[in-house]
Amino acid sequence: MKILIAEDDPIFKAILENNLKKWGYQVTSTSDGRQAWDIISKPGCPNLVISDWMMPEMDGLQLCRNMRAQAAPRYIYFILLTAKGEQQDILQGLEAGVDDYLTKPIDYMELKYRIHIGERIIRLEEKVLELARKDSLTDTLNRRAFMEKLDEELERAARNKVPLSLLMTDIDHFKQVNDQYGHIAGDRVLKQFVAQMAKIIRPYDFIGRYGGEEFILCLPDCSISHGRDIAERMRSKIETTAMHISQSRPPIHITSSFGVSSFTSTNEQTAESLIKNADDALYSAKNKGRNCVRMAQP
Repeated sequence: MKILIAEDDPIFKAILENNLKKWGYQVTSTSDGRQAWDIISKPGCPNLVISDWMMPEMDGLQLCRNMRAQAAPRYIYFILLTAKGEQQDILQGLEAGVDDYLTKPIDYMELKYRIHIGERIIRLEEKVLELARKDSLTDTLNRRAFMEKLDEELERAARNKVPLSLLMTDIDHFKQVNDQYGHIAGDRVLKQFVAQMAKIIRPYDFIGRYGGEEFILCLPDCSISHGRDIAERMRSKIETTAMHISQSRPPIHITSSFGVSSFTSTNEQTAESLIKNADDALYSAKNKGRNCVRMAQP
């Protein structure tokens, strides 16, 4: 875990930094609140901050207030260190958004275990956020999380002038599976359907559940022809894979249809237009008899 130190006393800061590194943490040190705020404001900032109260440029309380006011993507745990130990001082710190409070001179073993408390809270918050981003049945990204990640990848593709492909897919005649075998069997088929696609994609590709039996896949740094080839491999794999619906019934076979669209530096489509084109291509695949792959028209 990454920890940020904001402390203007060079000797105390050095001792604190050595202890944290000895305990196995990645440490970044600053000498005032302004430097610390610059680090906190950037992506990939540390998960936990240990800050002195009295510092030049910006004190610890203002640093904490600024941190709480920003729309951060994840929670940052804040431990305040100070010589002020009166109740009114503690209340002032808690009101500013401080999570924990230690008075100087500090007991380093106490600090160690208070950091452990912060770690548990950070891990719990990360787990909650992860659950909020996932589809509970298939463990793919939910629609909102997929769109957020797609926007990030489109920005990267435009910046680096590399292609990106999008795949829309669903199971052919999936309603018949639910009607004939029941929704529990249908859920099992959906999970296996996703599992087969996940075997083919690369580690940095990602899958989202768009709705019902319809899924969407983002393939960064992938041309439309390469995206078509990947979709075809998936289609073939799904067609030839037995789907287990229960212990008492024999497995069944399903087929799937795919639509493929692509972002390039010349067309510069938005996420919405990219999805619409892939969806139109999927609709074309359905009209062509299903169990096939169709690319979006230029």
